[in-house]
Amino acid sequence: MTIDRKLLDWMLDSDPALRWQVERDLVGAPPEVWEATRSRVATEGFGARLLALQDADGQWAGGAYFPGGFDFAGPEAADDAGQPWTATTWPLNMLREWGLDASALAGTAEKLKANSRWEYDNLPHWDGEVDCCINGYTLANGAWLGADVSGLARWFVDHQQPEGGWNCEWVNGSTRSSFHSTLNSLKGILYHEAATGGSDELRAARRAGEEYLLQRRLMRTLTTVEFPGHWVGRFVYPFRWFYSVLNATDYFRAAALHDGVAPDPRIADAIDAVRAARRADGTWEQERRHPGRVWFEVDVPPGEPSPWLTFYGTRVLEWWDGVTAP
Repeated sequence: MTIDRKLLDWMLDSDPALRWQVERDLVGAPPEVWEATRSRVATEGFGARLLALQDADGQWAGGAYFPGGFDFAGPEAADDAGQPWTATTWPLNMLREWGLDASALAGTAEKLKANSRWEYDNLPHWDGEVDCCINGYTLANGAWLGADVSGLARWFVDHQQPEGGWNCEWVNGSTRSSFHSTLNSLKGILYHEAATGGSDELRAARRAGEEYLLQRRLMRTLTTVEFPGHWVGRFVYPFRWFYSVLNATDYFRAAALHDGVAPDPRIADAIDAVRAARRADGTWEQERRHPGRVWFEVDVPPGEPSPWLTFYGTRVLEWWDGVTAP
């Protein structure tokens, strides 16, 4: 796959949070170039704006997963209202994914340990809670910021479902795995492993979780050819907690590169779905915005070509085509 120069220039004409990744993964710029751009995340654009919104106690919006004082019985908690994306978990996720150097958040791990409690049972921040997705984010964010999340790493081994994946509804008695929960757990585990070296036990859990998705070709139920939900083929940035074939194939790219292995051929159908969503001009369209309060928008409105989705889609196809071509 040859990337059109105009398309590259369009993606490069962006916030440093995206630009450095385009330089590294699509342009092949030398480290001194993309590292210089990456360093600007702390002082310019989206990264600097989010950093400026951090509370003195280390949190954002006065809460761990929901803003402080959130009314769980109010209109913002209605099913069609989405959820707020402003509390601590979400800015940390974004800053980490945008490549912010952890030194820009020096002291945050200690502040969150002292001041931040989960809305569920008032549990301590770095111990996590009962939700697999939240714990996946916290595992990765803790590894990034240097917090002790060893107990949380063990949690994923202890709470793996018989099918190999995870499900946030385990606390309500579910024994099935979930596409959403499994992918978010895997992303957290992989980041933790890359940052700390991980453990053989957690590595085995990761591979079992990957196998759960691979058996389903990343996009189908095990017994039918149907999508498990319309969200599988819907492309939205930021990904948030939602599963999609783009989100999943990007994870499997990262996992294969981390493990130094060729891509599993069972993701071919998902790759085809990513390719089919590419428009004639080489871009991918922002299909919607996940509803809910945000600090500020970081991508285009629905219906417009998204630089972020185009980056992820192009990166996945470049990787796949580069290692599977005859």
